Amino acid sequence: MKLHLTTSENNYLITGYGADFIEINQARYTRNLIVMANKLILDWQASDFAELNEAHFAQLIELKPEVVLLGTGEKHQFLHPKIYKNLTEIGVSLECMTTAAACRTYNFLMSEGRNVAAMLIV
Repeated sequence: MKLHLTTSENNYLITGYGADFIEINQARYTRNLIVMANKLILDWQASDFAELNEAHFAQLIELKPEVVLLGTGEKHQFLHPKIYKNLTEIGVSLECMTTAAACRTYNFLMSEGRNVAAMLIV
């Protein structure tokens, strides 16, 4: 699916997504990644949802987003709270949803000026 937003204002926008890719600012990626308005992290070491652990969320602590969207792939899944407790302890909320929903929600929140991070599993 292609997504359209009128202006990027030098931000990272999700411009498309599918079952095996995420497109950010017209560039296609086929691996799991983290995106924020001003940061694109392509070396996120998460291989799939089942393997997620506390270490996968550690780098977000220093980035201090106000909300984290976890795109869990094609299937909506929930994490055990102990896996992301370090985020909760500093007041960062985490929302789990399908990757498609996370892509749409990220663009919406980012366009409102919110400090949002999307952790996307392809």
